Amino acid sequence: MKRKMLSVLLTAAMVAGLTVAAAAPACAAEAEGDTLNIYCWNEEFKTRITDHYPGYEEVDATTGKIGDVTVSWNITPNQDNAYQNNLDENLLNGSGIDIFLVEADYALKYVNTDFTVPVSDLGLTEEELANQYQYTKDIVTDSNGALKGVSWQGCPGVLIYNREVAKEVFGSDDVETVQAKVADWDTFVATAAELKDAGYKVVATANDTYRVYSNNVAVPWVDSENMIVIDDNIKKWAEDSKALVDAGETETFELWSDDWSKGFYPDGKVFAYFGPAWLIDFSMAADTEGSIANMGGWGAVEGPQGFYWGGTWICGAAGTDNPTLVADIMRQMTTNPDVMKEIVLQDNDFVNNKPVMEELSTDESYGDAVLGGQNPLAMFCAGAEKIDLSNISAYDQGCNEEFQHAMKNYFDGNASYEEALELFYTAVQEKYPELSHR
Repeated sequence: MKRKMLSVLLTAAMVAGLTVAAAAPACAAEAEGDTLNIYCWNEEFKTRITDHYPGYEEVDATTGKIGDVTVSWNITPNQDNAYQNNLDENLLNGSGIDIFLVEADYALKYVNTDFTVPVSDLGLTEEELANQYQYTKDIVTDSNGALKGVSWQGCPGVLIYNREVAKEVFGSDDVETVQAKVADWDTFVATAAELKDAGYKVVATANDTYRVYSNNVAVPWVDSENMIVIDDNIKKWAEDSKALVDAGETETFELWSDDWSKGFYPDGKVFAYFGPAWLIDFSMAADTEGSIANMGGWGAVEGPQGFYWGGTWICGAAGTDNPTLVADIMRQMTTNPDVMKEIVLQDNDFVNNKPVMEELSTDESYGDAVLGGQNPLAMFCAGAEKIDLSNISAYDQGCNEEFQHAMKNYFDGNASYEEALELFYTAVQEKYPELSHR
């Protein structure tokens, strides 16, 4: 109960844009701490540091060394909001956090408080960050215009298609042919019917397309009067998805469920998924014999609309007694072009450095084995430049989650659209009591 109350307190304060008391950053300290405490939700950042940060020595699963400083990893999974709950409690308790990581969906919750240090206070300059994609900065810029975090990766997305299905149904798996079949949402829906006739689902679940629609809204979820607003593109997702589900052209599975991932294999009979570089290489069973990824059987096209999915931002915690080391980690992992290129070539990640990505996008020797040797970086680069975050808000995570949950009732025939909307409004207002709707 204590943890829940602390989390509610922190969330309410952050969403409201309030300043929560926290120690000022120790950027001028002469002697720095002997332990660097890093809070994150999985092994990804730890792996990047272990493999690419100059001088890092791994001690064990949760400990490392950088010079004389002990690096302590506090890793709490995201499930059931456990990571944020743990982070919130330790921030409020002043538990000596030096670095913590955030995702796009809830970044503003932390950025708009004094728990995060402007990177300029740590010594990072605009010139050093000039090669980073603008959207990665916008996500972690507070209401006063201060940049409060940095990321080593960009996560623009593409439509990932089954090459064998494309050959069978469309007569070709080349990029031009497939893109023409998914050029916009109306064409995508028409193509779904063609795929169904051949025995395939266009996507594994209606939830596969949600993020693409939601990344292209014209207004934020909440207006200046704290009213919930449902953008026309979100409404179109509900309309298109209902049509696809009713026609048997997709399902209503949860993302990451076993049913959702059946399409990673030929017998799953799924034509496409939507995702960024990390989904292609780390989440589609590439190491499993018999999977489409393992056989190099996927391809990539831009799809109906540009979008992004995910990303991880490094935030310096207010009160850190290791400001110099925090700054150097940010600098090495997000601005060093040699480290950036190394991450792409070794890990197939899309990194947050325009010159590096543009160079590799035309490199004929670079190709993704999962995509049959295709080099998708040019379309990733183009997508990253088009990402518009002018309509993000601190309410995005809760509103997006609850809208999908509520609409599942509609898609499954357990509620009308209007009844599903009421379920959505009720759930969101339980999370954010300050909100209302017309």
